[in-house]
Amino acid sequence: MDPMADLNAPHSMGTTIIGVTYNGGVVLGADSRTSTGFYVANRASDKITELTDNVYVCRSGSAADSQIVSDYVRYFLHQHTIQLGQPATVKVAANLIRLLSYNNKNMLQTGLIVGGWDKYEGGKIYGVPLGGTLIEQPFAIGGSGSSYLYGFFDQAWKEGMTRDEAEKLVVKAVSLAIARDGASGGVVRTVTINSEGVTRNFYPGDQLPIWHEELEPHNSLLDILNSSSPEPMNIQ
Repeated sequence: MDPMADLNAPHSMGTTIIGVTYNGGVVLGADSRTSTGFYVANRASDKITELTDNVYVCRSGSAADSQIVSDYVRYFLHQHTIQLGQPATVKVAANLIRLLSYNNKNMLQTGLIVGGWDKYEGGKIYGVPLGGTLIEQPFAIGGSGSSYLYGFFDQAWKEGMTRDEAEKLVVKAVSLAIARDGASGGVVRTVTINSEGVTRNFYPGDQLPIWHEELEPHNSLLDILNSSSPEPMNIQ
């Protein structure tokens, strides 16, 4: 089969997405690689999408499907907020995503993790896998990289983590999936949501931990070409 034929394939996110609750809020994390077959269409995409000021969603699967679901839910939640005069809860946002995913399960190829904080239930994480099932969980992992992380989370997860512990766990888990899963890669983005608001963090690929058998980063040809003062060439 001609590999170039894959350039016409739908953009999909062979992905690692994670949502973790901690004592006071939630931390969402994701890698940044978007692929079209064997071709990396975007190496720095943002897979954590804002639905409301206090609710975000991590997207995996078909990029187009996850984006259109997020757009619809964002619109519905905006209307909901105007009608009620207060922010929507995390449960309402997760149920809207569940409704759209389940009613269109024959056409959508996307798995989502909804996370946020509200004044009624605090920090909550909901998984909405392929097919539209809604599952409330203390932590959720999804995407192609998740298969490498179940044992890791069984060992590393604990109740009542601090914010710092939760964020370090998410970054460590995503970097581990990037090392093992060929469809995950790029940088790591996190979003922390609690009663004080939302904090986004960015971790470049060269600052992630190196795992077993991974190669140390080296200067690429692009680094040499972009150098401000390249060494002169001597011609004999």
